[in-house]
Amino acid sequence: MNAELKTYCIIGDPIDHSFSPAIYNAAFNSLGLNCTYIAFRVQKDELRDSLDSLRAINIGGFNVTMPHKIKVLNYVDYYDKTVEMVGAANTVNNDHGKFRAYNTDVIGFIKPLHERKISFNGFNVLILGAGGAARAIVVALAHEKGIANINIFNRNTDGSEKLSNMIKKMGLESSIVSNNNIQQVASKSHLIINTTPLGMKNEKSLINSTNIRTDAIVYDIVYKPINTDLIKNAKTAGAEVVYGYEMLLKQAIASFKIWIQKDPPLDSMKKVLFGMFGEPV
Repeated sequence: MNAELKTYCIIGDPIDHSFSPAIYNAAFNSLGLNCTYIAFRVQKDELRDSLDSLRAINIGGFNVTMPHKIKVLNYVDYYDKTVEMVGAANTVNNDHGKFRAYNTDVIGFIKPLHERKISFNGFNVLILGAGGAARAIVVALAHEKGIANINIFNRNTDGSEKLSNMIKKMGLESSIVSNNNIQQVASKSHLIINTTPLGMKNEKSLINSTNIRTDAIVYDIVYKPINTDLIKNAKTAGAEVVYGYEMLLKQAIASFKIWIQKDPPLDSMKKVLFGMFGEPV
């Protein structure tokens, strides 16, 4: 007799761009699991009611994306030390009716850089954005040795100040970047990271190609489109790029293990992302 169907999902707004249903359902199907994964658009003022609904249907677990990664902590029963450090969660497991929150963005972000054997010694870092993903990235970077400074640019200066203060409490130098000097700061940055949704709709990048160093690493966590304007500018500059789908896959693997207690089939997840053409180069 087949096991009872377990449902998982992702909540956020916007959500129609999400690749998560495709990659998780590919993993479930490959392993022959009676599980399904769907996407729910949840607006800011709907979060509490939506989580009550997920409890009511006994959801197996869910991912959380912008703009809910911070506020979701108000409605869970438990969160681990990583979440406590970050102040944001992207993965929730339903443990017999108790919502347990985790943050797999931290490991999801840093693994592609570790795989490239990046040395952070003397690095000046520029982070675009100051939301939940940016906080996870800061926690990941705080464990690396040798970073000289982390600069923050965010249109909401209150968010910039909060994130900058968080960085300083971790023992790192941090500065807030304004519209007036963002290009200048970018031109001196060894690692540029976009954590904002800018690029999802093919918007122009905040950073010009002429202000990206040839020896820089440019990391855009936006994964659809794969080649955002920032990634294109980085390639024009001759910089090394890290694609958003890389972080997506790494954090998805960690989330899958939390829910299912086994490794997902990475090849199946990649195949549904890239089809017959394979990964971009």
